[in-house]
Amino acid sequence: MHEQIVRVETYSGFKADERPLRLHLSERTLEVAAIEDRWYSPGETYFRVLTNDGDRYVLRHTEAQDRWTLTAYRAAIRLT
Repeated sequence: MHEQIVRVETYSGFKADERPLRLHLSERTLEVAAIEDRWYSPGETYFRVLTNDGDRYVLRHTEAQDRWTLTAYRAAIRLT
């Protein structure tokens, strides 16, 4: 998967861009239902989030450029 720049709406509390609330992918807006994990590397913060449709995304926030990228995606198992 190629990394994709995404628009992310965030909660800013103690610090700016503290956690993602919504992500915008093309024409879709997805609500973040849960933050399942968070980890840090120099100048970047990663979030594994569960969205309201059951899919999971790994988002990276690069602080110096204030840029959000989608680094991984896993679709929910949907039974038909």
